[in-house]
This record gives sequence, structure tokens and C-alpha cells, in this order.
Amino acid sequence: MENRLKDKIRNKETGILTYGMTPPKATHPPEKIAEISQKQCERIKDLDIDALILYDVQEEADRIEQERPFPYLSTIDPTTYSNVYLNPLSVPKIIYRCVGKYSEPQLVDWLKSDMDQDRFSVFVGSSSSQQEVKLDLTEAYRLSKQHNRGLTFGGVVIPERHMKKNDEHIRVANKVKSGCSFFVSQATYDVEASKNFLSDYFYYCTNNGLEMVPILFNIAPCGSPKTLEFMKWLGISIPKWLENDLKYSSDVLDKSITLTQKIFAELLEFGLEKGIPVGCSVESVSTRKVEIEASVQLVKDIKSILDNKLSRAAVI
Repeated sequence: MENRLKDKIRNKETGILTYGMTPPKATHPPEKIAEISQKQCERIKDLDIDALILYDVQEEADRIEQERPFPYLSTIDPTTYSNVYLNPLSVPKIIYRCVGKYSEPQLVDWLKSDMDQDRFSVFVGSSSSQQEVKLDLTEAYRLSKQHNRGLTFGGVVIPERHMKKNDEHIRVANKVKSGCSFFVSQATYDVEASKNFLSDYFYYCTNNGLEMVPILFNIAPCGSPKTLEFMKWLGISIPKWLENDLKYSSDVLDKSITLTQKIFAELLEFGLEKGIPVGCSVESVSTRKVEIEASVQLVKDIKSILDNKLSRAAVI
């Protein structure tokens, strides 16, 4: 399974599909963590995905003045959670690393662990220019290449940032030069921002003779006004018309699923037309059971969209 994911990333394939989740709160007693992990394994074991993404959560209070809708609570380290609690899942794990939380020795120790195995990670930088960090992304990339060349690592892409600075495609290209071989976006609700980024990314790579690496667009269902509020706090760009459609819908969750499917299908089609390797990562930003179950169903729906689009593209 690990080799299949590695090959898809190395071959810059379209259609990589992942499912993302946050480890349980660190304050939970061991029996509660075991109960949560068992339920997660049951939900995920039969999903036809290329990898499971495990997030590394960091406090982001300095990123925005608005009060966080849900309180910040530290979670179990994603590597620990993967190794101790998710062993029943044979699917490859992509471990997020908020590198600013770790000192150089801490990151090096993590990089050197399990060097005989194929490992995957996404390195995440600071949440704002005000955040104090122990290590920046450039150093993390250098250390990874120095201490574990077997680690396949990627980065985060933020199409919404492209709307303001118009340089996200250059950031991505520079990160590829530093060793990133794939990218995952934050939750995508603004299709125009994402297409603008993809367009600039395509023409920049074409004009500079650069290969394009897989871009996985994250989609997440929104099942309540509270979840919508949290998404906006996270910095997810939600166009006004779309926000209104969600807020005034008789079934917010169903409406969001329909919208996210359309958004991803449009981005996939755009990528196929230009030869950009587009993929998808699905998650639930909420811990509500109904939204988690909706995200699992959304994986199956996206898989169908991918199979349909890619089979048609192969015929053409």
C-alpha cells in the first residue's frame, strides 16, 4: 500500500484520494482513546483511499483576533496515535508536522525513527507572522533531506492566500525545489480562488519547464451554523452566495455535500483539461457524529466521481 502511494506521488498521478482526521484530545483517559480509535478504524477500514491523513494541531490564537468558536485542546501526537491505536488499518498514514512547535533535535529524532519504512508527511509552517517558532519550513525541508531521504513529504497550499498575494503558485514551485512532492489545501469552498491558483500554477510551470506535482483539494461537509462559523474562523474562504445557501438551507449538511461535490468535480475537470494532477482529501472539521459519517460517505461519492472522470479521460 505504501509503495502504491509513493508511486502515485512520484508519477504525479491525478486522482489521489485521502481521508483526514484529528487524533483524540490528549486529556482523554486511555479507555476513551481506545474506544474512539476503534470506531474510527471501523469507519475507515473499508474506504478505498490511498492514505489516511493525521493532523498535528497547533494553537492559532495569534492568527486572528476573533475568539475561537470551539476551545483549543491539545491532541495526541499523530505519530503516536498512528503507531499505538491505528495499527489495524493497513492504509498508509500521512503525518502532519507543525514544524514550528519542535526544536531541531526533536524533529531530527522524529525523522530518524522507523527509517526502514516508507513514511509520508506534510510540513506545516507558522499560522501567522506573529507566531513564535522554534523551526521554520526551510530548516525542516533541509533536515528531512539530510536525515531521512526515504520520507516523502509535502506541503500546504492556500488558494485563498493567492487571492490577496497572487504568489501561491510561486510558493508551491519553490517548495517543490526544496523537496515537496505533493500539496494538500485547506477546506475548499471557493472554486474561483482555487481555479485562479491552478491556472497561474499551470502557466508558471509551463513557461519555466517545471513538472507539476499532485494538488489535493480538501473538502469537508458543513452540518450546522456552528461548523460554518468555525470554518470561517479557520480562514476558509466561503463566498457570500454560498454562505447564504448554507445558512438558509432546510438541510445544511445535505446542501454542503452537494456543493462540495460540485466544487471538486469542477476543479478535477479543470485539472484534467490542463494536465494538472488534481486529487482530493476529505475530512470533517466537526466532531459531531452526523458530520463525521457524512464525510465518510463523501469519500465514497468522490471516489465515484474520480473513477467516472478518469475512465472517460482515458477513453478520450
